[in-house]
Amino acid sequence: MADLSPRIDYDGDGIDADALPAAPWSAITGWLADAREREAEHGDVSEPEALSVATIDETGQPHVRTVLMRYLDVDGPGFYTNLESRKGRDLHANPAVAASLTWPAMYRAIRFVGHAEALPPDVVLAYFSSRPWGSRISAWTSLQSQPVESRAELEAAYETYATRWPDRGRLDDVPVPPFWGGYRIVCDEVELWGGRRNRLHDRLVYVRTAPGALDADAAWRIERRQP
Repeated sequence: MADLSPRIDYDGDGIDADALPAAPWSAITGWLADAREREAEHGDVSEPEALSVATIDETGQPHVRTVLMRYLDVDGPGFYTNLESRKGRDLHANPAVAASLTWPAMYRAIRFVGHAEALPPDVVLAYFSSRPWGSRISAWTSLQSQPVESRAELEAAYETYATRWPDRGRLDDVPVPPFWGGYRIVCDEVELWGGRRNRLHDRLVYVRTAPGALDADAAWRIERRQP
């Protein structure tokens, strides 16, 4: 068996249940702001928006990968991707999805559980146009999740598209690929996890009780779950 890192005791502040808002929105945005601030000040929360996303394929096999959360609104967190990728195919067949933001240096995590819905084309276009030119070109280049013979083949495809749509410094230099889009997670649960000593972590879970956005107080109840 490989050597594992030594066990440490989580010395986080935990979660003050009495201070939680009735709906999860301000808790989510507050914790995310804390993570960004921590990265700016201490440099130990790299990529605060790194989101682990789990989907289920047609055989029932789960798959998890890390993307960047580039969409966050009261209708849910979200991300952009090649729609023909493994996660895109999974979500087309089965929209069930789970995701988490994890900040080990802060002993904090947020877990989202629900189903995925496609983001509207105007939202996708606005985000795609905001990406650096090279990232827009690579959206065309990569047949995401498909096999490729070599790195050279991938780079050759990139050069082909870079020649087709050179960088002219305009938002519409590169069109949105027809196979590219985004998803938001319509949450049924939002869990706040706070690490504490002796493994008695805090788990406070917002559970949906009615239709409504992440800022709708009447749509949620909070329950504590054992760690």
